[in-house]
Amino acid sequence: MSRIPSVAPQDASFLVRMAYRAAARRLGAVPEPFAVTAHHSRLFFVSLTHELAVEKASTSLPASVRELAVYRVAWVLGCQWCVDFGTMLQRLDGLDVDRLREIGSYETSPRYSEDERAAIAYADAMTATPVEVTDAQVVDLERRFGRAGVVELSYQIGLENMRARVNSALGVAEQGFSSGESCRVPWER
Repeated sequence: MSRIPSVAPQDASFLVRMAYRAAARRLGAVPEPFAVTAHHSRLFFVSLTHELAVEKASTSLPASVRELAVYRVAWVLGCQWCVDFGTMLQRLDGLDVDRLREIGSYETSPRYSEDERAAIAYADAMTATPVEVTDAQVVDLERRFGRAGVVELSYQIGLENMRARVNSALGVAEQGFSSGESCRVPWER
C-alpha cells in the first residue's frame, strides 16, 4: 500500500472520476500513481496533460530504444511500479519482454542491439548522481538518432527519473500491469 492512500472514486471530483474511467478503459485499471496524485487536483491534471503530450510527441526514436532506456532507469532506481508498467508498455508495443531479465547484463547480452546498449548506457549516466554523461556519449547518440532523438531520449530518461523517484518516495508498488491480467485498483486491496 502506498504511503499516501489513493483517492477512491466516491471521494474524487467529477473530472477526476472521468479521468479514472478513461484510464481504466485504456489500461485496464486506474494507475496507482494517478490515484495518489488526485489528492492535488491541479498537479493531477497537469501531470495527465503532460504525460499524454509527451507520449504523442515522442516519435523520433524507435520504441525499443526509448522503452528500454526508460525501463533501465526504473530498474536502477528500484521503482517497482515503473518496472511493472514499463514491462506492460513494451509488451503492448510488441517488444521482447523476456530480454528484460537480462537488463543487468545489457552490455554483453546478445539480446540488445548496439543502439539499445548506447541508450541504456546513457540512461545510466543520466541517472547517476552526479550525472556522468560525457561529450562522447552525446556525439555517439546524435550520430545514431539525430539531434531530435538525443533530446527525446534525454527528456524521456529525465522524466522517468522523476516518476520513479516520486513513486518510490510515496511507496507505490507494482500493480500487476506486466502480467497482462486484471490489475488491482488502488482502492481495492
